[in-house]
Amino acid sequence: MLEGQQRRKVAEAIKEVESRTDAEVVTVLAREADSYLYISTLWAAFLSLLLAPLAQFLPWWLDYREAFTLQWLLFIALAVLFRWRPLTMRLVPKKVKYWRAANLARRQFLEQELHSTRGRLGLLIFVAEAEHYVEILADRGLAERITNESWSEIVENFIREIKRGKTGEAFVHCVEKCGELLQETTPVSEIKNELPNHLIILD
Repeated sequence: MLEGQQRRKVAEAIKEVESRTDAEVVTVLAREADSYLYISTLWAAFLSLLLAPLAQFLPWWLDYREAFTLQWLLFIALAVLFRWRPLTMRLVPKKVKYWRAANLARRQFLEQELHSTRGRLGLLIFVAEAEHYVEILADRGLAERITNESWSEIVENFIREIKRGKTGEAFVHCVEKCGELLQETTPVSEIKNELPNHLIILD
């Protein structure tokens, strides 16, 4: 997650962009979109259940009750092991990670009231760091002026920088690139600041 100085740079970049456009820009950084507890637990249960068919190959002195106890111990050990975040994220299918992150992005769009800005010119830059997921959501007023392809190019560059561990710089670059598009399509016509400029952190 970003340090104080990096957060200030993001806030300054947003302030600079909003001084040149009528759009409202909000940035949200989530550590992760979900705990994925259910997936790590399912993996632990599945692998421990595999012990039952293999019971016949266990030593002769291991009776049914001992095998059942061993199965429970294996489940507990795997459940704890799979809670290690790097391992958890490898167990979660990419489609599931992106689906959870996309849902969180849309909830944030509504919670940050980007749908209620004047002229429907709200723009959300959302990042789920653990999932390496980036999405830019534009309200109706911007979607009518800027194509999805323009946002996609910015998102692809953003993701590349995040994977290199440069989340702070990536945020600033993304805000600046979005600002260039916004200045072209919705140049400033009045001074306003409807929504907060600081980077919103979701732990």
